[in-house]
Amino acid sequence: MDYATYLKKYPSADGRFGKYGGAYLPPQLVPAMEEITQAYLTICHSSQFINELRRIRREFQGRPTPVYHCETLSRKLGNCQIYLKREDLNHTGAHKLNHCMGEGLLAKFMGKKRIIAETGAGQHGVALATAAAFFGLDCTIYMGAVDIAKQAPNVARMKVLGTKVVSVEKGAKTLKEAVDAAFEDYMENYKDTIYCIGSAVGPHPFPMIVRDFQFVVGEEARAQFKEMTGFLPDVITACVGGGSNSIGFFLPFINDPVEIVGVEPLGRGDKLGDHAASMSYGSEGVMHGFDSIMLKDADGEPAPVYSIASGLDYPSVGPEHAFLRELGRVNYDVASDREAVDAFFKLSRYEGIIPALESSHALAYAMRRAKEMGQGSILVNLSGRGDKDLDYVIEHYGYGDDFKDF
Repeated sequence: MDYATYLKKYPSADGRFGKYGGAYLPPQLVPAMEEITQAYLTICHSSQFINELRRIRREFQGRPTPVYHCETLSRKLGNCQIYLKREDLNHTGAHKLNHCMGEGLLAKFMGKKRIIAETGAGQHGVALATAAAFFGLDCTIYMGAVDIAKQAPNVARMKVLGTKVVSVEKGAKTLKEAVDAAFEDYMENYKDTIYCIGSAVGPHPFPMIVRDFQFVVGEEARAQFKEMTGFLPDVITACVGGGSNSIGFFLPFINDPVEIVGVEPLGRGDKLGDHAASMSYGSEGVMHGFDSIMLKDADGEPAPVYSIASGLDYPSVGPEHAFLRELGRVNYDVASDREAVDAFFKLSRYEGIIPALESSHALAYAMRRAKEMGQGSILVNLSGRGDKDLDYVIEHYGYGDDFKDF
């Protein structure tokens, strides 16, 4: 594989990353997706659009976000140095605003009056609610009832921003069901509405659109790390649910001699229903309009999943992730709930940074790997901040007294 030309080759014109991806749609949505595709392919080459997005990122989002060296944490672990790409400092507290502001601009260009989406941890919902307020659009967010209970601060933020939050009471009442509900809305209202998918999943062109808008994370991080150290990191890592923060972080390094590792949630263990590690335990399947690797039940349907991190409990993964693993360019590992909470408290105690539980999975892997490596450097995409998780963590784990020592 010639990775120097990778971005020009993938996805293909029909939205494929190798055999993965595509667009599996009901007939009434085919014209709507074609409209989105053509609009995006028009504006992504428009200097006016690009300059406006750059201005928004600079003046509204606060980009570029910094790369930070965890000196104390690294010293506790040994001689391997851990660095963080601080997406928690992006406006609204996570990477999600990177693609939401782009999708908002796209909606305005297309003349849409309303944007809708699903959300798990609430960070995508908050980001899209922010974009809706910025661009003067109506917004509806679908969120599983279980996640609403876990993520009350983000629910409040969405409502304050003027967004309608719909509690999804079907099934497991988490992210998969929220996506189902949002698709139902979109099928009824696609003429004046655009569905702004919250990750690098869904039918073409959404995996491409989200990837392209998130590319800025890895692009910044690569340049910043090299300026700080004179080198590239030995390993880069990010958490993977659907895969939006990780795909944008990984791809700018794809042609470099850098090991790339995605980290999935092992949850309570390897039993089906106790985790959401699609790449580790899943097989090829189609859901929500795209072909990728997914967790299946005995009937071949999407399996129930679980993770302490609401933004990771999805039974499939973005098609580009499945393709990159098949190519052998990206490896995928897991971190359990316990490891993620341990990383959550250690970063808080030793660096003064409270991470999102999603991001804590990648940090947990980095901490484990740093001990194994003994030297070198690991760059973690800290995709979000943990304010949203504090109530849940304190209720279930207290204030971290059991997580102090190495």
